[in-house]
Amino acid sequence: MKEALFYHKFSDNSVKCELCPRSCIIEDGGKGYCGVRMCEDGKLFAKSYGVISGAGLDPIEKKPLYNYFPGKMIFSVGSFGCNLKCPFCQNVSISGAGQPDCKDFVLIPNATPESIVRTAIDRGSFGIAFTYNEPLVNYEFMLETAELARQDGLKNVLVTNGQINPAPLDKLIPFIDAANIDLKSIDAGTYRDYIGGDLGVTLNTISRMYNEGVHIEITHLMVTGHVDSIDEIEQIAIWIKNLGMEIPFHISRYFPMNLEKNPPTTPEALLAARKKAMEFLKYVYVGNFYFEDVSDTICSSCGQTLITRTGYDVRIDLDGGKCPKCGTALDGVF
Repeated sequence: MKEALFYHKFSDNSVKCELCPRSCIIEDGGKGYCGVRMCEDGKLFAKSYGVISGAGLDPIEKKPLYNYFPGKMIFSVGSFGCNLKCPFCQNVSISGAGQPDCKDFVLIPNATPESIVRTAIDRGSFGIAFTYNEPLVNYEFMLETAELARQDGLKNVLVTNGQINPAPLDKLIPFIDAANIDLKSIDAGTYRDYIGGDLGVTLNTISRMYNEGVHIEITHLMVTGHVDSIDEIEQIAIWIKNLGMEIPFHISRYFPMNLEKNPPTTPEALLAARKKAMEFLKYVYVGNFYFEDVSDTICSSCGQTLITRTGYDVRIDLDGGKCPKCGTALDGVF
C-alpha cells in the first residue's frame, strides 16, 4: 500500500477521500466505495498500489481507440476496483475483485512503475494503456507509471469512466496522450439512479482533456431497455459535435452481464443508432458487432474507406495521414 493523494484528515482518525465525486468519508479501518482506498491510523492508503489483475499486449483497437495509432499493439495493465457499480458491468470479476459480494480475481502484487515501463519497452510497445478495471481509483500507481513512461518516450492511454475531481484530473492530464471515456448516458437522472455516477463530472473530464490536447474517443454501451433509445444517441452525438465533431464515437453492443439480464442490443438498433450519430459526427463506429463496414474509418470528405477492420485485423490506406483519393487529412494520430 501507499499513502494516497487528495484526501482530508479529521480529528477522529477518519478521512475524506477527495479523488472522485463520491467524497467518501472513511472511518479508521474502513475503505471507500471503490474498495481500494482505505483508512489506517488517520491516513488514506491506496490498497491497490502495485497490485495487478492483468497485463499484456493488446491491439489499440481493443481499448477502443480507432483514430490513434491504428493497427498498433499497446502494453495494457489493470488493477482492481471501481468507483461505479454498473449493473451491466462487463468486467465485474476485475472491477469488483476484493469486494465481499464478488468472487476474487487472481491478483498479482508487488509491481512497480519501473517494472511496468520496463516490460512495455521490452515488449516493443509504443505505450502503456491503463485499462481493464477503472484506472482512476488506482490513481497513485497510474500517475507514477505515466510520469516514468513519459520520460522514456512512451505514450500513455487511459480507458476510464471519467469520474474524477478537477484537482487530481489537472495533475494527471499532462501525462495522458489519449483516452477512451465511457459516456454511459446523457441523462443526469439515469447516471445517478442507474449508473451510480455524476454525468456532469464525466462531461467535465471529457471537455478538460479535449481542450488540453488529449486525443479523445467516446464509447456508449447501448444497454437494452435503459440507454438504447435513438433520442439518447442523438443527444450524445449533438453534445460531442458541440465539443468537436471529429471526436470518434463508439456505439457498443451490450450483452447480458452481471446483474443486468435484458436481451442483447439488436443489430437493427445498433445500425439505426450509427446512422443517426453520423448525421452529426465524422467518425462513428459500432463495437461488439461485426457487420459490413461499421468498424471502418471513412474519409469525411469523399467517402473513401481509409482503414478497414475485420475483428482486430487492420488494413490502412493512407497517404501521409491523408485520404489518397481527395487529400483530406484524417483526424487523429497515425
